[in-house]
Amino acid sequence: MNDAFDVRLAGPEDTQLLAGLRRTWVEEMATEAIEDPGFEERFDEWMLKEHEQRVTWLGYVAGEAAGMVNMLVFTRMPKPGQERSSRWGYLANFYVRREHRNSGLGTAMLAALTDHADDEGFVRVVLSPSDRSIPFYERGGFREAYDLMIRPQPTGRTQRRHSDWDS
Repeated sequence: MNDAFDVRLAGPEDTQLLAGLRRTWVEEMATEAIEDPGFEERFDEWMLKEHEQRVTWLGYVAGEAAGMVNMLVFTRMPKPGQERSSRWGYLANFYVRREHRNSGLGTAMLAALTDHADDEGFVRVVLSPSDRSIPFYERGGFREAYDLMIRPQPTGRTQRRHSDWDS
């Protein structure tokens, strides 16, 4: 790992940092500041609800939070003859601040997530990549999947672009 950055698990004390990174990410995509004084409170409530089933990592550059990624953990229904239910993860909300991209931080964060999944015996980790991120995930050992199906949002409702699924 590069001495200039560090990756560690996030805890409840990191909620404000995570909310700040989320705000930066959304404003970067919008190219302007978004006035939403209630966002941090909603983010706190979301983290409180999600923390039991979500593992989150923070990436730091020179001691400053520069990226985040989380994995939603799914536990399968128990099966007779199997003492422990299998688990799998959904990689989501992967963001590295623009000025720290292509530095190796994202690769280190992805390695922390996949190492955790391997150590915990997850049967798979899945994600919904943007077109731009596909080569990054391929370098990290992911491949295209043809064995999943998706039910798109019904017509007549607001449609979301594929690249927004992780946003």
